[in-house]
Amino acid sequence: AVGYFSWNGNMDTAIAIRTAVLKDGRLHIQAGAGVVADSIAQQEWTETMAKAMSVIKAAAIAESGLELSLEGPGSRQGQR
Repeated sequence: AVGYFSWNGNMDTAIAIRTAVLKDGRLHIQAGAGVVADSIAQQEWTETMAKAMSVIKAAAIAESGLELSLEGPGSRQGQR
């Protein structure tokens, strides 16, 4: 979980289902899913892998030096 506790008693937490940690030049990626009693293992695996791939793709874009815009289709702006 990720969160904070403040001196005035406030608290805010969340479950991090996608994380990336860069340490010593190596990127460590973690992803998870909410498994419940009626979960289907293969579907949870597929969902978890899709979440991990989104982080992997983002890291690849960052590594490539491309600049992206959130303005819609065709938003790749070119090289930095």
